[in-house]
Amino acid sequence: MSAFDGKVVWVTGAGTGIGRAAALMFAHEGATVALIGRRREPLKEVAGEIERAGGRASLEALDVAERDQVNEVAARLLEQFGRVDILVNNAGLNVVNRRLEELTPKDWDYVIGVNLTGAFNMVQAVFPTMKEQADGLIINVASTAARRVSGVAGMAYTASKFGMLGMSLSLTQEAWKFGIRATCLCPDDVNTPIMQRRRIKYSQEVLDQFIQPGDLADAMRFVALTPKRTSIPEMTIYPTNIRPYTPAETGVPA
Repeated sequence: MSAFDGKVVWVTGAGTGIGRAAALMFAHEGATVALIGRRREPLKEVAGEIERAGGRASLEALDVAERDQVNEVAARLLEQFGRVDILVNNAGLNVVNRRLEELTPKDWDYVIGVNLTGAFNMVQAVFPTMKEQADGLIINVASTAARRVSGVAGMAYTASKFGMLGMSLSLTQEAWKFGIRATCLCPDDVNTPIMQRRRIKYSQEVLDQFIQPGDLADAMRFVALTPKRTSIPEMTIYPTNIRPYTPAETGVPA
């Protein structure tokens, strides 16, 4: 028997990076996985990989910032599967122009809408069912940008991740009485496609020293397998080689 046999897991941002790694891990461990993301083609690739390995997956092209879409998709998934055991709130993005003097209101709304409001929309979508089940786990993927201001992430992304951490810790405090647990993962630099949105391009040697998506999937597995009596509200994860940011990355003179 696999670790998550009979479980239904929803993963947002499932087409690439951390979301893809999480979806593959949960499917390999026996869960039925709902792949959620804005672009259908990457989701189809992940679904195909899961199915070729003998797993079960469905996919939903969805912008989590669009609340009506979220509610429609959630209703469809709940009708299809009848339950949701784990939500991985992983969808996230950043913009290239991050500094105060260049950040536009449109880009601010875009980042906050996906990273924070989108995560809230997904929480609202699963909460009634998890409450009725008296069981559920919500894993929110934030960042060390939720704990420190480095200048690399930029104002909008940092604000969105501070907000996600606050939302997740509030969930931990409020939802336990309904049998629902929440964990906020705060990884430092992860080798995902979002790195291409930075102005500094990293060598493969540097990327190999970053946290890898599979490392985060392993952390999720650990969290999800802890007994219901145990809660992990927050987990901060760094690469072993903690590399200081350069002035070129932060925009702050040395």
